Amino acid sequence: MDSHFLEVRNLKKYFKRTRGNVHAVDGVNFTIDKGKTLGVVGESGCGKSTLGRCVLRLIEPTDGEVLYEGRDICKLNKRELKDLRKEMQIIFQDPFSSLNPRKTVLDLIAEPIKFNKLIPNASKADIENRVLELMETVGIAERLINTYPHELDGGRRQRIGIARALSLNPKFIVCDEPVSALDVSIQAQILNLLKKLQKELGLTYIFITHDLSVVNYFSNDIMVMYLGHVVEMAPAAELFRNPMHPYTKALLSAILLPKVNGNPERIQLRGEVTSPIDPPDECRFAKRCNYLCKACSAGTPPLLEVEPNHLVACHCIKPGMNILQEQPHLISGR
Repeated sequence: MDSHFLEVRNLKKYFKRTRGNVHAVDGVNFTIDKGKTLGVVGESGCGKSTLGRCVLRLIEPTDGEVLYEGRDICKLNKRELKDLRKEMQIIFQDPFSSLNPRKTVLDLIAEPIKFNKLIPNASKADIENRVLELMETVGIAERLINTYPHELDGGRRQRIGIARALSLNPKFIVCDEPVSALDVSIQAQILNLLKKLQKELGLTYIFITHDLSVVNYFSNDIMVMYLGHVVEMAPAAELFRNPMHPYTKALLSAILLPKVNGNPERIQLRGEVTSPIDPPDECRFAKRCNYLCKACSAGTPPLLEVEPNHLVACHCIKPGMNILQEQPHLISGR
């Protein structure tokens, strides 16, 4: 059995189109240890949500392996996968669209319990008691048990989504931008709740987000994606202290910091975004990169460990070398 709780090997997901295949996820590799959080960041369309759904097999991967506690879930049949789904859950981005508007809070949280028959020979009172326990766990008042989603605010609706995920006693949860639709103060409450649940229940997370400040607070390791590829991966503190890939540097430069003397100059990305439909075998960031070199068109850069536990996919970065400090001869601009 593999020593990692979750290991993804060469995961790919292509969507067929009339003029080719969209390479949504293209050769992604990573591992997560039990009780840890992997943050996944990148701009819209980079494949973050598709990756999360492929890991859970909500979307069937085109190729690759997803080893969950040593078992490749891509090879499980429907019955085996159904049993395993109790351990692997997801929290969706939009709590309103992910909840049935015709069901009450009681019905929404009870639904997965009934469907998976978690309480054998359960009476209506038994199920209601379990729902009340989950409501208390996620911070929903008991008086709201018979309300409908449209009667609640976004924070409470997201707590229902969390309660539904917890109802099956999972070990692993994909959090697909769970706070992006919420106010800042509510975001903090939900993040603190998720961290509390992780500590108490030993949960393992993939945390997908656009908010770099959030991912820094919430994650142990961070993976940066661009057009289906992983371009950089490192422990959270290391990535923020020493970003190496030009795309990561540009992302971090966009964070607004509460500094008296202002923020560092923002890195502007110019140029055309490479089409994800059958992209050429070259660096997919090359057309927008300010540090373009001849090697960038020589093939897709591999993800290499340039420093301990710090992996970067860039032709212009080698072990022990930082592109901005040691490559002044590179072509800057377009």
